[in-house]
Amino acid sequence: MTKPRDAVVAGHICLDLIPPFLGSRSDWKEAFQPGRLLKVGPVISTTGGAVSNTGRALHKLGVSTHLMGKVGDDLLGQAILQVVRSQDPVLAEGMIVDAAVDSSYTVVINPPGVDRIFLHCPGANDTFTADDVNYEIVGQTRLFHFGYPPLMSKMFERAGIQLKQMFQRVKAAGVTTSLDMAFPDPASPAGEADWTSILGQTLPHVDIFTPNVEEITYMLDGERHQRLSDAAGDDEFASVVTPEMLTHLSDRLLDMGCGIVGLKLGARGFYVRTGGRDAIAALGRAAPSETERWANRELWAPCFEVEVKGTTGAGDATTAGFLAGLLADLSPVEAATSAVAVGGCAVEAADTLKGIRPWDEIWQRVKRGWARRPLQTEDNHWRRDQQSVWTREE
Repeated sequence: MTKPRDAVVAGHICLDLIPPFLGSRSDWKEAFQPGRLLKVGPVISTTGGAVSNTGRALHKLGVSTHLMGKVGDDLLGQAILQVVRSQDPVLAEGMIVDAAVDSSYTVVINPPGVDRIFLHCPGANDTFTADDVNYEIVGQTRLFHFGYPPLMSKMFERAGIQLKQMFQRVKAAGVTTSLDMAFPDPASPAGEADWTSILGQTLPHVDIFTPNVEEITYMLDGERHQRLSDAAGDDEFASVVTPEMLTHLSDRLLDMGCGIVGLKLGARGFYVRTGGRDAIAALGRAAPSETERWANRELWAPCFEVEVKGTTGAGDATTAGFLAGLLADLSPVEAATSAVAVGGCAVEAADTLKGIRPWDEIWQRVKRGWARRPLQTEDNHWRRDQQSVWTREE
């Protein structure tokens, strides 16, 4: 019998191949031309996907974590398991090795100062179903986090019935449930799936939902996503997102049934919206001890000042920081701060996990006065507290 752990992280896992680039941001539009040869450094090889990025980050933060992903019995699968075991052999105990499938991999194009581009093969992830979850182990944990259903075809096919059934079963066991997304290729079946319907069936069984703001805008309102993408131009999507949009999006997601919404905003930080007292009290085993301080909150935590060396996995690290804060029974302001602190550490290294420090070290850095990036809003309802987190009050 596997020793019970505080968190289970399941879903998508792959091997990330990251060629280090040289040069400044201004070079890249001219550099990426047909026939050009670009000099790069030795490849960085690490695991990617929510199982690796969020699960291994939680483990590094001191949360006892069990991973559930699927790989093939091939060289890439062996490399994935080797990377996972190198951090801690117990992390690989829940991994499925299926000789009938190919392992997943991603080539990450990640130039300095430019958001990354992914070349992705889903491989074994496309065969992952609700039956691949070990519910006996999940039933002993406090938190179950699942990541990247848009990159796992069985999870969105047939109106997402597998995704719904999995969360329904986990939630019924009294476990706190958490879901993260990934941006689907618009030209793929995932990009054409009815995500409004899929989420409408799934979110009643999800306690914590932490998508990127661009992902969820695309899934719920494709036309608005296109307008905002055009307005953002070469800047990141979140640069044109307003506080009113965040309130509207979170209203809609809370109405769909989840208890806590966390929207990742890239360089603009992390936004948190919580449901009422009943929703917080029903969060399961990881529910905060003080329901009132989590109920009906709306927060925006700006990023910390860092030198960005790579953004791969930063969103997953942000989610890990927030979940670790919840498991540590922090206040919502502290949990939101934890999210951007862990995400900030992550982008200080090109490797997904190398920049993440132990939990105590991160909080010592925060308490020493780690500077925040400015957050400006013209909405008079928003007020900044002593921890530089903005709170919206009616």
